[in-house]
Amino acid sequence: MMKSPVHRCRDVEHGRGESRAGSNGLQPEQRIPISKDFITSSSSSAMWFIRDTCGIVCSIITWLLVFYAEFVVLFVMLVPAKNLTYSIVNGTLFNTLAFLALASHLRAMCTDPGAVPKGNATKEYIESLQLKPGQVVYKCPKCCSIKPDRAHHCSVCKRCIRKMDHHCPWVNNCVGENNQKYFVLFTMYIALISLHALVMVVFHFLNCFEDDWTKCSSFSPPATVILLILLCFEGLLFLIFTSVMFGTQMHSICTDETGIEQLKKEERRWAKKTKRMNMRAVFGHQFSLLWLSPFSTPDHGNRTSEGRDRKVGQSAMLGGHADCIWRTSLSVLV
Repeated sequence: MMKSPVHRCRDVEHGRGESRAGSNGLQPEQRIPISKDFITSSSSSAMWFIRDTCGIVCSIITWLLVFYAEFVVLFVMLVPAKNLTYSIVNGTLFNTLAFLALASHLRAMCTDPGAVPKGNATKEYIESLQLKPGQVVYKCPKCCSIKPDRAHHCSVCKRCIRKMDHHCPWVNNCVGENNQKYFVLFTMYIALISLHALVMVVFHFLNCFEDDWTKCSSFSPPATVILLILLCFEGLLFLIFTSVMFGTQMHSICTDETGIEQLKKEERRWAKKTKRMNMRAVFGHQFSLLWLSPFSTPDHGNRTSEGRDRKVGQSAMLGGHADCIWRTSLSVLV
């Protein structure tokens, strides 16, 4: 299933070569700047949910595993603890992180990742663009939509997604331009609660070895050991997995290169930005605690820095450098 996007990409490249040849090499291929409102999904204001059986099952499993960790931490380790301050502090911290993790998961799952309007690549609309000689647009042959550059078609979502990084079954959604922040927060908070649970399990084992096992938990010693071992396995597994995902996502954000673009080794044709600007593009304005909140929505496209980037792009296009700046405007296969 991974072959068709690659072949499609090659076909697009061949098309671009023919376009340049047709202009006798006098000028580079031109593309039309399009406002972000045009390529924003029509469903951006409505609830977004992918009806994929595998993704729904994985999402339910994710929530059940978090609830299992909640049960073991609260009723096996904290409630029977003799130190009330220890129980309150760790219980508050763990429940806060778990709540933020589930809220981030819900936002990542139910937020439109940046879907391009489906079926908008009609002949009438393309004619209404009033293309000049040498200007081209590309459309996705699978969902028949005008395909912005850096967008890729997802076979699960059945849509083209802007700045698609990958499709994650654990959040039952693509990770794209609009929900990457929530996915990053989800991986971060899951890693933190996994680490916190592992630390508490170690302390609980040490206390129980020094004391009577019957006084360490409300459950029998064999049941307590089994529950703690399962929590250790779950915490270690998800700590490793989410830490790696968090690291790769942060690397993708800082380098402004999605996972698919790295995998396909696509040629970089968009304007290069600083790491700080790339972080702000995903998380919002200047650094604040809102970056860590899944309830804060980044205002994509309304930042002063991006406005400056557009002006730079326009100036470069007038100078004949449309290929390196305005690939972010359009990339639609006709």
